[in-house]
Amino acid sequence: MPNHENKVLNFLFDLRMIIAILFAVYGIVCVIWGAGFTPASDLDKAGGININLWAGIGMIVVAGLFLWWTLAKPIEKADEDAAARRLEESEAEAQRNV
Repeated sequence: MPNHENKVLNFLFDLRMIIAILFAVYGIVCVIWGAGFTPASDLDKAGGININLWAGIGMIVVAGLFLWWTLAKPIEKADEDAAARRLEESEAEAQRNV
């Protein structure tokens, strides 16, 4: 069971996932604001383009891309072990050079 929890935590705290969540939240807020609460004066200033709506849709698309990237190439234990070995080797080399 600890291995499963570790995978879930690695997934949730992966930087790509955090970025995806932030883009999704801000995108949803912009879409809601743009679709329901944008006054006509703001639309006139922007030349008739609902910038909040389009920016929100763009952010949701970017969030989807980050989510796809996270799912398509998850962090694996072998990658973590290789990184740890490289760190240990560089520390050992630094000790030899001192």
